[in-house]
Amino acid sequence: MDTAALARVGEQLDTFAGEVFSSLARKDQRATAGVYVRGLMLDGRRKSMQPMAQRLQVDHQRLQQFVTTSKWDVAPVRKTLSRRACDLIAPDAWVIDDTGFTKDGDRSPGVARQYSGTLGKVGNCQIAVSVHAASDAASAPLGWRLFLPEGWDDRSTTDPDAIAAITARRKRSAIPDTEHHRTKWEMAIEMIDELIEWGRIPPAAVADAGYGDATAFRLALTERGIDYVVAIKGATSAYPGDAVPEAPPYSGRGRPPAPRYPGPAASCRDLVVAAGRKALRTVTWRRGSKADPANPTAAMRSRFAALRVRPANRDIPRAEDGALPEVWLLAEWPTGADEPTDYWLSTLSEDTPLPELVRLAKIRWRIEHDYRELKTGLGLDHFEGRSWLGWHHHATLVTAAHLFITTLRLTDPKATGQD
Repeated sequence: MDTAALARVGEQLDTFAGEVFSSLARKDQRATAGVYVRGLMLDGRRKSMQPMAQRLQVDHQRLQQFVTTSKWDVAPVRKTLSRRACDLIAPDAWVIDDTGFTKDGDRSPGVARQYSGTLGKVGNCQIAVSVHAASDAASAPLGWRLFLPEGWDDRSTTDPDAIAAITARRKRSAIPDTEHHRTKWEMAIEMIDELIEWGRIPPAAVADAGYGDATAFRLALTERGIDYVVAIKGATSAYPGDAVPEAPPYSGRGRPPAPRYPGPAASCRDLVVAAGRKALRTVTWRRGSKADPANPTAAMRSRFAALRVRPANRDIPRAEDGALPEVWLLAEWPTGADEPTDYWLSTLSEDTPLPELVRLAKIRWRIEHDYRELKTGLGLDHFEGRSWLGWHHHATLVTAAHLFITTLRLTDPKATGQD
């Protein structure tokens, strides 16, 4: 926003910031939080603290101290933001994803040479895991966790020299002793549990194959009663939905052998290919957006098959009769493709219409929109500090700015230049 546009919504922003940052102990902290959010929303190429301070005409040290060293807790702020976001968006799904931040050097917390989907390769970067409330119309982050690779975990080695080096890095970044390496899916479940504890009601969970391929992640969602639509690799093994376990012959000695499925499980790819093109239906899941100026109303359409299957994995609990749980296998097989290109598993009810399965599987596009706006427009990846606390403060403040703009976009489009 330019200065004039921001001035026009100044009272709304003051009211919003007053509620969101009410948990901050001191009046000057609450005031600085509002100033920082204004700086993130103001037009400007860089949203790091020094250029923001110049545009805002405030003391740079005021912003730096507030973000980097001030001990305010992000959890109550995120709790309020998550309530406002869920009330505003009425999400159809919580989308789990992660994004990378390119970094120079090795001093920023969590930075390492690691694969990032954002970069599409291995690079020197930080990675953050996030959970977003999403509908077809809008989305907003509900929580963040900064990923710590094993090289930042002093429990990952027994080498005294390596432990000393890791300990020194952690101390420089002021990483709490309670923070250690966890898988990204474990961090996602932590955030989901936190949101549930705050009273947020989880709709379906949606995630890409980086999460969906983890059987433990899918089981954790099921244990919490959360339906999911998650991408998987075509090589994932499963039995057809109508497969029935059989009891092996019993010799009469010892415990009878447990029932098991006859023959090996097939890959999800092979199950869809065997169903053939006759199982495909063309589905339109949404229209294009203004982000595509060449054809802003183009239909997003492809061919899909939905089969009932039973994923096969030794970690999946079985019923007493040996049966594995039955779920949906959704596959996209575009016209002209020799075989399916994308696969999902879903625990949505058996009577879920195919268009609804497709719509939720594809709703992840909203999160790419979030990341683009959070980074390019609001400076999520412009933070130049090297403290753990500072990164989480900055991410929380960026989330507040994003939610305020999303609120205006849905309730007062003219305020954001939209009609």
